[in-house]
Amino acid sequence: PSLPLPPRNPLSPRVAMVLKTEVCRFSGLKIYPGHGMRLTKIDCQTYLFLNAKCKRLFNLRLRPAKLAWTAFYRKAHKKDVTADVARKKKRSVKPNNRSLVSASLEVIQKRRGEKTEVRAAARDAALREIKERTRKAKDTKKAAVKAAPVKVTAAKKGGKR
Repeated sequence: PSLPLPPRNPLSPRVAMVLKTEVCRFSGLKIYPGHGMRLTKIDCQTYLFLNAKCKRLFNLRLRPAKLAWTAFYRKAHKKDVTADVARKKKRSVKPNNRSLVSASLEVIQKRRGEKTEVRAAARDAALREIKERTRKAKDTKKAAVKAAPVKVTAAKKGGKR
């Protein structure tokens, strides 16, 4: 014979039974054990739906974010904002003046202080110098080609070889 259970203390907290719930693929609502329907496609993807309504709307390719009763709609339209998450205060980024590999800090600050007209004039002067250098190189090549004697080779007599 089994012993009778001792009387339960009404002041002690009642232990709740844990139910493994799943989430509907369409509506985002909870599906309790023994409910819902599962759809498995040919490519072995499985979808779990709360009821036939959710399954039918999924198969019609309706977007759950456009139906007001779904959890996705409430999330998309910011309906269930219960507690604002305390955002971390962003630290202000302090400008750190560092010299680059090719130029020192003094050169960079001097360039930054220049006016755009001065900078443009310096750029034009540098371009002009580069063009003159390339022009001189071409002229020297042309002069070398003209000065070189042209060799005239006589045509060979004979067959193919």
